[in-house]
Amino acid sequence: MSRVRGLALAALLAPGTAPLAGEVQVLGVELAQSNAGTWSASVTLEHGDTGWEHYADAWRLVGDDGRVLATRTLYHPHETEQPFTRSLSAIAIPPGVTRVFVEAHDTVHGWSPRRLEVNLGAVDQGRIKITR
Repeated sequence: MSRVRGLALAALLAPGTAPLAGEVQVLGVELAQSNAGTWSASVTLEHGDTGWEHYADAWRLVGDDGRVLATRTLYHPHETEQPFTRSLSAIAIPPGVTRVFVEAHDTVHGWSPRRLEVNLGAVDQGRIKITR
């Protein structure tokens, strides 16, 4: 193996670096309910964005019935900011919905099958925080 290839491989495998640009990972979510009854969500994602051709470009909240409740579009790559957190407010979660799922999307793989489940029954004083 050439020295250049060896250095490149070592850089790719080094701990603490962003993952290679595979599927986007949902690392966590914080939900907070306002006095008006709507919700805000702050979602933390990790993805090895490589530029405009392959980057994490959205996350969404999906109800337990499969209905999309909110979508947050991410308009640019985050190559040097990993992991990163983005928020969305004024989310209406209908009465009776007991679970929501956070799903993430990237421009190559689409919606990742690894979603994060949030049990709304565990909300304490209008807030809940879930991390992987």
